[in-house]
Amino acid sequence: MGKRLGELLTAGDVIALVGELGSGKTWFTKGLALGLGVHPTTVITSPSFSLVNEYPARYPFYHMDLYRLQTLTDVFSAGLEEYIYAGGVVVVEWADRWPEIIPEWRINGAFLILDDFRRKILLSGDHPRSLEVLEEMERRSRPI
Repeated sequence: MGKRLGELLTAGDVIALVGELGSGKTWFTKGLALGLGVHPTTVITSPSFSLVNEYPARYPFYHMDLYRLQTLTDVFSAGLEEYIYAGGVVVVEWADRWPEIIPEWRINGAFLILDDFRRKILLSGDHPRSLEVLEEMERRSRPI
């Protein structure tokens, strides 16, 4: 699912991920990276301590993690909101921690743990750009 979504993303797109620890946000991001053209041997890791990892792809791919930031001042001091306007594709893990920096054109991804081996991923958005991407993803996944 992440790879299929990544194939549709363009510069400026933002994916806002939420879900508890171990729900699959980073694994989903690995799929996004493949869909964006990040080399398959590139190791995609959660930027829990570095806050942002950048990967070369069709567009610069920025992978953020807001989990450890304690205040909105921490977010702004780190300059994280600048990545959103840098002309790449941004994935934000723990987006619900600091929604103030997440733009309205985002695609939301909510991850639910069903059991040890199954997850439910809910993708949503209400901006014209996010709806366009989600509708195209749905169209491409329909059987012919």
